[in-house]
Amino acid sequence: MNDALDRLARELALDAPAQQALRLRFGLACVQRVRHLLEDAAVVACLDVLARFVAAGATREDLDAAAAEAARLANHHPGSRSLDGVGHAAVSASYAVANALAGRALQAAEYAAYASVYAEGGYGAVQQRESFQPEFDWQLEELRRLAAEMPM
Repeated sequence: MNDALDRLARELALDAPAQQALRLRFGLACVQRVRHLLEDAAVVACLDVLARFVAAGATREDLDAAAAEAARLANHHPGSRSLDGVGHAAVSASYAVANALAGRALQAAEYAAYASVYAEGGYGAVQQRESFQPEFDWQLEELRRLAAEMPM
């Protein structure tokens, strides 16, 4: 959905095994922007494991366990009872966390963008591509910044 981000990800070979650290850092950065939308303390705890792992304060086993738990929690989120779709922000943010923990950075970015737009403008806003542009622009610049910081 974010074509410029997809192009940059291809240029960086973001899906390559050697880019795992960059994927995790970028996924974390995207999800931290929608952390305030998370409704479940257990999902927040999973996100905190990712932050600790990126900072070398958690083990791979911790990360894998948190990834499994975040996926379970996202798949069992009760969803939105609101007709305007604003409640979907928490669902999208939960899926963003699950994807970030699993190392699927582009999917995490996409869910985070949806969460942000849902929170700002509800269901109607997600129907308008231009509603996503500020988040898309931030994501593109953030991936560039993080890639520049990574050792070669």
